[in-house]
Amino acid sequence: MTYRYFIQPQVDAINDSVIGYELLLRQKQSGQWLTPTATTGIAVDDEARLIEQAAQQLQLKVGSLSFNVNEHQFLDRSMAQAIIQAQRAIYPINLVLEVTEEPTAHPVTERQLSEQIHYFDDHGIQLSLDDVGTGLNTYEHLEPLLSAVSELKFPLQNFREAHRETEIQPALHFWLKIAQQYRLRFILEGVETKTDHDLANQLGIPNRQGWYYGKPHPLPEDLLRNQR
Repeated sequence: MTYRYFIQPQVDAINDSVIGYELLLRQKQSGQWLTPTATTGIAVDDEARLIEQAAQQLQLKVGSLSFNVNEHQFLDRSMAQAIIQAQRAIYPINLVLEVTEEPTAHPVTERQLSEQIHYFDDHGIQLSLDDVGTGLNTYEHLEPLLSAVSELKFPLQNFREAHRETEIQPALHFWLKIAQQYRLRFILEGVETKTDHDLANQLGIPNRQGWYYGKPHPLPEDLLRNQR
């Protein structure tokens, strides 16, 4: 099977600049590049190599690269070593891990997550709490981790998909307050329309991600091809 990374820009819309990219793993299926149904099909070393290669191409353009891992990958020792090696290879770019809610075979405890967060932090790798306010990522669930992470991402698209549009503004105000309280970087994702853009302007949120600023697009295939 063939994998490659697509990238989507993260922007500082106030200063009209790209501050980073999120790496989005895609798998070639029936001639199309699709999101893998699970991220366990690619070998740890291969994924780390794809991260390094993407960073080498982007290193003169951005300050950070974000990519997703599930809880199993986040705790896996081999994956941790590969991630640390990738961070060393792409320095001074910051590597930011976004832990997804992809189901895992065995339950993961808050203590396991907290210990691993500190382990990665000791090696200069930051953690982002993605999709705050939706799914399992409630304040009660995330509160024990807030003092150890670097970033919160608020997902407009998740609220829309769940038909919770009326909850967006109060939830957004709440998580902005939490980010300020813990001095965390805050990214508003799922910005798709000028209305979303204007809302972010009104609330003074500079860091944003979404189709309004750029859709995910591939890096050159000859650089990021991986055969399995």
